[in-house]
Amino acid sequence: MDNPAPHQAVLDEVAPRLRRLRAEHGLTLASLSEATGISRSTLSRLESGQRRPSLELLLPLAAAYHVALDELVGAPEVGDPRVRLTPRPMMNGGTSIALSRTPGRLQAYKMVIPDRGSEPDLRTHEGYEWLYVLDGRLRLVLAEHDLILGAGEVAEWDTRLPHWFGSADGRPVEVLSLFGRQGERMHVRAKPRA
Repeated sequence: MDNPAPHQAVLDEVAPRLRRLRAEHGLTLASLSEATGISRSTLSRLESGQRRPSLELLLPLAAAYHVALDELVGAPEVGDPRVRLTPRPMMNGGTSIALSRTPGRLQAYKMVIPDRGSEPDLRTHEGYEWLYVLDGRLRLVLAEHDLILGAGEVAEWDTRLPHWFGSADGRPVEVLSLFGRQGERMHVRAKPRA
C-alpha cells in the first residue's frame, strides 16, 4: 500500500504549526515545558516531527496556546459550516467567547462582564487592548482615569498601564475586545481624501 492514510497529511503539518505557535507567543522550550509539564526534549521532538503527536501531548499544548485542539492540529473541516462558539468563564467573573478561530497575534473576544463591585482591582500585563461597548455601561479605570463608556463607545490602551473594567451600573455589560499579546495596536485605515 503506497498511499498514506488520509490523516497523515494533517499529522505532518502539526510540527510546523507547533513551531509557529511557540514563535508567535514568544515562548522558549523551557517556558513552554514549565507551562505544560511536557519535557523540553519531547517538545523539541514534536516540533521537529521526530515524535508523533498524541492526545496526551496535544491537550496541554492547546491549553497553553489558548486554542481549540482542532486548530492546533489543523483538523480538516467536516462539512458543517456552523460556527460553534464556546463560552468560557473569565478569571475575575463574567463570560468570554473567543471569536478568532485561528491562532495569531490579534485575538477577538465578546465578553459579558457582570457587576464586579465598586472597588477596582487594577492589573497589568503584556499587550494592547481595544474595547467596543455593545450594550450596557462599562466603567474603565485606566491608571488615573476613571471613565464610563456607553454603547457604541471605544477605548484602547497599552495593558502595561494599571487597568480594570466592570459594569458601571450593576447590570451586565457586553463588549467586543481585540487583544494583542505583544502590544500590537489596532490599525484603522481610511481612504485618503481626494
